[in-house]
Amino acid sequence: MDLGPAWTEWGLWGLFMASFLAATVLPFSSEAVLAAMTLGPWSGAALWTVASLGNWLGGMSSYGLGRLGDLDRILRWLRTDPAKARCMQDWVDRYGFWAALLAWLPVVGDPLALALGLGKARALPVAVLMFIGKAARYGVVLALLRGWA
Repeated sequence: MDLGPAWTEWGLWGLFMASFLAATVLPFSSEAVLAAMTLGPWSGAALWTVASLGNWLGGMSSYGLGRLGDLDRILRWLRTDPAKARCMQDWVDRYGFWAALLAWLPVVGDPLALALGLGKARALPVAVLMFIGKAARYGVVLALLRGWA
């Protein structure tokens, strides 16, 4: 199902929402929306800013859910294998807030943000490092799509 055109009709708000949703536990790709929007009238800087902020806020919402929740309840809700979740939590315990730099990764990034919250990693370093990682990813994607650097 092609969701690109519907999101692009909303302009930068559509990109923001797509980027936000892509950073939650919902399976969604904001890169498809971003790619469609590179054909439009928006500047690379506007696309980068909106996509980065939306994805960062989505990641921080996953972090916040982790801070507020408890592991067993979240595992039941997400139907996640407890062994995989414990492995992710051990990884976060080992690397601390530095793990937030990898919250942009497909598949593992969203659970990583959740695990950072569950592990009560400090919010400010998580926020800064998560933004750096997510913004760098969108910068690379835009550079590849549009030749924008």
